[in-house]
Amino acid sequence: MSAMPESILRAEDFGRAAQLLEPIAGKLAATEELIRAKLGSDVPFVENAGRYLFEAGGKRLRPAMLLLSARLLERDSDEEVTYAAVVEFIHAATLVHDDIIDHSELRRGRRTVHAVWGSNLTVLLGDWLYTTAMRMALAHDNLAIIDLFCGATLRMTEGELLVLERLGATDLEPAEYFDIIERKTAALFSAACAAPALMLPGRPEAHGQLAAYGRALGLCFQLVDDLLDFTADERELGKPVLSDLREGKLTLPMLLALPRVAAAERAKVGAVLADRDFVRVAPEEILELVAREGTVEETACVARDWADRALEALSSFPDGDAKRALEAAPDFVLRRRS
Repeated sequence: MSAMPESILRAEDFGRAAQLLEPIAGKLAATEELIRAKLGSDVPFVENAGRYLFEAGGKRLRPAMLLLSARLLERDSDEEVTYAAVVEFIHAATLVHDDIIDHSELRRGRRTVHAVWGSNLTVLLGDWLYTTAMRMALAHDNLAIIDLFCGATLRMTEGELLVLERLGATDLEPAEYFDIIERKTAALFSAACAAPALMLPGRPEAHGQLAAYGRALGLCFQLVDDLLDFTADERELGKPVLSDLREGKLTLPMLLALPRVAAAERAKVGAVLADRDFVRVAPEEILELVAREGTVEETACVARDWADRALEALSSFPDGDAKRALEAAPDFVLRRRS
């Protein structure tokens, strides 16, 4: 069996990750090789910045879910490897653009691409990554899958637009929050898991179930991501805690807490949103507020509910190593620390 790429496991629990990814270790290694090959360009910046971006590591969770879904459906060809790389290129492009928009200086414990090369070059790198992803997807001439990935990319872009329109808004409703994270995060998870059902010969009976699984897992993933902004150690997280609030974003722990606290405490949150930093308010004051209201625990319960929904979506598939790995993924997401 091929060795598992180190970048997939960095900053994770190696034992649990290895167990989860073992059935597709060879396919993941092939995906990493394809990613490296597709970063070649006669424009030096593209290759240098692209390799810097991908060598920073990452969980490769979206490609892994695509490959596990393909194995669940007994697919075994180069096609699913191509689509796994496509999904990671799309994800990388969104990270590049998001870091520019959010003025983020750190990701995964090191400087972001735009912090190194500047925003003008980096926004074009994101465009290059998106276009390369779609060009790769064309190789297998499956218009249904291309349409699936285009649709997910459009929803992600719309999600980011909704974020920017409501940046700093203290009246954001939980329903709006869930609409945003469904677009920004769950859409690509859902597309990744559903894509193998569209490979020929098609498996229409599996498409809806795998799409539902990916959507639920993606929502769980984003809820945990938002929780880690309140609970993780900065060294584990690879960026400052409470970064979302500093960037003007209200996530579920804060959205649940705000209606319950006094006007003076809501004003503190408003001050951080207005200043885009902890100038007039200390981070500890915000952390104490959500701890007192118990909204971190409430959000964790919501994340567990979505994890359960992901498992329900797999219930009709026959047992096997791919199904067991997919069933283990929600717990892996719930327990992650970065």
